[in-house]
Amino acid sequence: MSQQPEYTDWQQIVDLIKQSADQDQHGMLLTMLLTADEREALIARVNIFCELLKGELSQRQISQMLGVGVATITRGSNELKSKDEQQRALIEKLLRA
Repeated sequence: MSQQPEYTDWQQIVDLIKQSADQDQHGMLLTMLLTADEREALIARVNIFCELLKGELSQRQISQMLGVGVATITRGSNELKSKDEQQRALIEKLLRA
């Protein structure tokens, strides 16, 4: 009898998080799934997107403000550049809500 993991792709994890949010348990789930360092990295990533979308600071300034490497900012910038205008508008709306 071969055993396989319960979750095998990203969409299943997204669905799990949505289900937990629908039950108002997403904070608990994310706290359990992510280490303290991963949660801090996620906070930084969200702030990177916020600052990049504002467009007021250079990548170097964002790096200094958030205490992360310029390469981390560049990865966030590249991710934003890979999105179309509709996707960028959606993430901007979500982050400014």
